[in-house]
Amino acid sequence: MKKSIKKRLALSALTCALTLSAGIAAAKTWGYREIAPAVQTEELETVVSAAILKQGATGGEVKEVQRRLKLWGYYKGSLDGVFGASTRSAVIAFQKKNGLKADGVVGASTYKALGMVKSYQILMGQTSSNTQNTNGVTSSELYLLAKTIYAEGRGEPYTGQVAIGAVVLNRVRSSAFPNSISGVVYQKHAFTAVSDGQINLTPNETAMKAARDALNGWDPTGGALYYYNPAVATSSWIFDRQTITVIGKHVFAI
Repeated sequence: MKKSIKKRLALSALTCALTLSAGIAAAKTWGYREIAPAVQTEELETVVSAAILKQGATGGEVKEVQRRLKLWGYYKGSLDGVFGASTRSAVIAFQKKNGLKADGVVGASTYKALGMVKSYQILMGQTSSNTQNTNGVTSSELYLLAKTIYAEGRGEPYTGQVAIGAVVLNRVRSSAFPNSISGVVYQKHAFTAVSDGQINLTPNETAMKAARDALNGWDPTGGALYYYNPAVATSSWIFDRQTITVIGKHVFAI
């Protein structure tokens, strides 16, 4: 009887030892799996931090910032992808024009104002499915942009309609034009549709969609500030503008 009890006690002790050993192994494995996501998060934070551009930064993203600032009259230097003093000065001028904190750093709000939506989304940890917010403009601004697109280009292909919206927004960002959609649209002699009253037509759903696409960063023109139909244009100065692209019946230029 005593031998049986001893045997059972020994077996129980062995079972406990095996269970403890397995638990330690499991704990080590579990601990490793908990550490891995923390490392990944640290790496993600490094990537996000690197997306904020300031003096000393280099690369393609800096070059795109320079390109846009140069198109809109803020930057005079070469597109070298080096964020130097002249680029910083241009960024500050752009920020002042657009009511942003003028610190010379290209962060989320400056990316957004520049129309660099993909960079903005990366910085904010967003995906393309988050782009339906039309960049925070009011419903009346969206509607005015859609009215402008419809009045100026309802007979144009869809890409051409988005391009008209993009020109309006590029002017908002430019140093040479007013800094609001309404200011750009109603600037004296800027748009034929305002002069002849077609701006008051009700936009269709296609024009509304084109306005949203333009506000969400699609610019088929590559930064154009002007467009015209060479078959009907009457102002000779427009033909001297540098052409970027042609979409439908419109020439888009800077």
